[in-house]
Amino acid sequence: MLSMEEIKALLKSSLRQYEDFPSKGILFEDILPIFKDPKTFQALIDGLKHQIEQNFTTPEAKPDVIVGLDARGFLFGPVLALQLGVAFVPVRKKGKLPGPIVEAEFQKEYGVDVFAMQADAITAGQKVVIVDDIIATGGSAKAAGDLVKKLGGEILEYVFLMELDFLHGRDMLDAPVYTLLSGQPEKLQSKIC
Repeated sequence: MLSMEEIKALLKSSLRQYEDFPSKGILFEDILPIFKDPKTFQALIDGLKHQIEQNFTTPEAKPDVIVGLDARGFLFGPVLALQLGVAFVPVRKKGKLPGPIVEAEFQKEYGVDVFAMQADAITAGQKVVIVDDIIATGGSAKAAGDLVKKLGGEILEYVFLMELDFLHGRDMLDAPVYTLLSGQPEKLQSKIC
């Protein structure tokens, strides 16, 4: 396995940025090149798995569920869950899940959106780690946390590939936050989708 420094360098070198996408003034962080190379994809999983295993070392502390956010949290959340030997639960945008659901609203830079989770996806007392690609303002991650709490789950940690530090999204979250990378210096004053 690569060292954490090697993992971070490999991941950082794989990212692409696109100015003015999807609209003017946004600097978009494209993580998709990570998944084109099996070594880089494995490095992402290894880095996230290492963080979770380091923080939760006993069987009693180990998470029961990885929750991945729509849509890029779906790219690595299920693989991470499989590697950890735990369940995976998706958080979807409203209208995408069948059966009874719970919902939580969150603010985006251009309006309000709604996340949903199936009502039987998490049982009371299960320990949960929430994963997504990037934390910007923290609104979508907070909404996912609200869903977990509505179902009686315990949030152990939020884990992200990258954080846009200058937006202070972690301040909205009520559990520890871990990110592999920091991105976009404050001077850019960019937004992310």
